[in-house]
Amino acid sequence: MSDPGQSPENPWPVRAVATRVAKWIDRLGTVWVEGQIAQLTMRPGWGTVFMVLRDPAADMSLTITCVRDLVVNAPVKLAEGTQVIVYGKPVFYTGRGTFSLRVTDIRAVGIGELLARIERLRRLLDAEGLFDPRLKRPIPFLPSTIGLITGRASAAEHDVVAVASARWPAVRFAVRNTVVQGPNAVPQIVDELRALDADPEVDVIVLARGGGSVEDLLPFSDETLCRAIAACTTPVISAVGHEPDNPLCDLVADLRAATPTDAAKRLVPDAAAEQAMVTDLRRRAAHALRHWVHREERLIDQLRTRPVLAQPLLALNARADEVQRARAAARRDINRLIAGESDRLEHLTARLSTLGPAATLARGYAVVQVLDGAEAAVLRSVTEAPAGTRLRVRVADGAVITTSEGSDEAH
Repeated sequence: MSDPGQSPENPWPVRAVATRVAKWIDRLGTVWVEGQIAQLTMRPGWGTVFMVLRDPAADMSLTITCVRDLVVNAPVKLAEGTQVIVYGKPVFYTGRGTFSLRVTDIRAVGIGELLARIERLRRLLDAEGLFDPRLKRPIPFLPSTIGLITGRASAAEHDVVAVASARWPAVRFAVRNTVVQGPNAVPQIVDELRALDADPEVDVIVLARGGGSVEDLLPFSDETLCRAIAACTTPVISAVGHEPDNPLCDLVADLRAATPTDAAKRLVPDAAAEQAMVTDLRRRAAHALRHWVHREERLIDQLRTRPVLAQPLLALNARADEVQRARAAARRDINRLIAGESDRLEHLTARLSTLGPAATLARGYAVVQVLDGAEAAVLRSVTEAPAGTRLRVRVADGAVITTSEGSDEAH
């Protein structure tokens, strides 16, 4: 036969299982636990107080119980959202089959401890590069729709909407109201942040909250929220608290605004200021244009007063006179050259006439040629004209044909 509880034929009764679980948990001993009070139930007449202790960095919680006097006499007023350190012993209640931590001491987490924890988380996120300026997304100049996550009917919502609408009346908002402190703040803010990031019409997201204590602003230094901001593809503006406040979401966000009002001023330009700037630019442009036109007019006037433009034919007339004088000088030189050459030609002609054959013939001389067929050769010797030779005798006024009778020496 099998051992008890190891087969359906030999099962354990509920009381046996509950008793064994209670004995095993009882051996765990006491422990110090830190967390944030997410729920506190203290009803009149009850001697036991029930609380839910939540882990701020994870979606986990633990039920704790304590006597009423421990809550009443706590060093600080205990409420939802209070960060505490408790000392207790794990207990399993066999009657109801529930587990809880039976607390015998409650201590509030001091400001120094909260700041030290935030500083440790800051160093961790910084080492992972979540604060790197190169990862910051630019804020659009004129966003069509602004996602706003803030408390319901809060002063932060009023400041952002009123200031932005006054600066740019056409601005549109997608407002998401959540709790902004306490144990439920981070889950609600993260859910709305992801929803707005997934909306294609939202161009920028603003986290807005008024000022408060370190404990009040603790959700905005939560690791889950910081990582959710870093994961957004839409630019995120952190406008949490006042100027001295600096939760970790300020470092992760793409832009940190000192106050919600400052965030509204950074979101949209001032329409009146932009109109004034446009008017001033138009005035300056018109002044610059008029100045340029006047300068060009003065330049044209100066050019027109110059002699070359005031009397444009003066230079041509002066050159025309020079050309006329040059032409006259050239004509004189040419005439003189022609006259000299004409005289020289006349002298040469006279000499040629004097020395030429015509002048010689005119003085009584004649040229005798021997006619031999079609050719005629000058008679140079008597031997060349024997008797019977046909001769052509040229004189000053013409030529005669004759026949040679021979040389005088032959007779």
